Amino acid sequence: MGSYHAGSCTATKIKISFSLFLLLVGVASAQLSPTFYSTSCPNALSTIKSAVASAVSSEARMGASLLRLHFHDCFVNGCDASVLLDDTASLTGEKTAGPNANSLRGFDVIDTIKTQLESLCPKVVSCADILTVAARDSIVALGGPTYTVPLGRRDATTASLSAANSNIPGPQLNLAALISAFSNKGFTAREMVALSGSHTIGQARCTTFRNRLYNEANINASFATSVKSQCPSSGGDNTLSPLDVTSPTSFDNAYYRNLVSQKGLLHSDQQLYSGGSTNTIVDAYISNTGTFRADFANAMKKMGNLSPLTGTNGQIRTNCRKIN
Repeated sequence: MGSYHAGSCTATKIKISFSLFLLLVGVASAQLSPTFYSTSCPNALSTIKSAVASAVSSEARMGASLLRLHFHDCFVNGCDASVLLDDTASLTGEKTAGPNANSLRGFDVIDTIKTQLESLCPKVVSCADILTVAARDSIVALGGPTYTVPLGRRDATTASLSAANSNIPGPQLNLAALISAFSNKGFTAREMVALSGSHTIGQARCTTFRNRLYNEANINASFATSVKSQCPSSGGDNTLSPLDVTSPTSFDNAYYRNLVSQKGLLHSDQQLYSGGSTNTIVDAYISNTGTFRADFANAMKKMGNLSPLTGTNGQIRTNCRKIN
């Protein structure tokens, strides 16, 4: 009888241990899913979509800004909304990093979406998911391809100024450095060229391309002259010029056509078509816009899957600017 009880006790312990093991395994390998909010917040996606559509119709450039927010989030320790955190006495955020300061925008749009979602379904939808979906909806709002966004990311409770300064590819990089920066995040050279196509929308500040305008030879002369009128050799650092001079508010493949004509605004843009290994990819995207759209959509989906926090990691911030 005693041995039966002992065996029963052992069996119970094993069962509990196995349940605990399954729970831990489940948490560790929690997967993102497109239907993550289908019961917990069924109107989450439509709420984000209408807010983005409204913001982009008010100012087309906002679509590019929201896309860039997502990119600058994911390249720094994964897609965890760390980029949205404001500095506090105990936390240094990423907003003052070189690639972000006086440059990242769209935080107010994310705040608006978060406020709407908190009133719909409190403490359910993460800021990281809002950023990821808003980027996709921005692309669509400007005529770009749609794609399914897996959901279930959670929000970081930390940020990294140093990682933001070192991980985000800058406008002065040459082709080898661009390929390396994206390779470090698991992207092929082709995916890097596809993602660079996001520069078919949006604008850049004079300070990021002045050196190219005044000191580089592989630039279309009339294009350089017209941009110099907006970007003097000194001063006017924050004066804006469109990254795609042809159709700056349409998501199309004109960005690549501009490169062939040596009308890339940034040094890093023109590097994609300067006699190097990526020329053929640019040519492919010019000759077949469907190929570009498909590659871009797949690369964006891949970027949204960079090191997300899932399961019990991180938290669901109620205010995207601060930790709960």
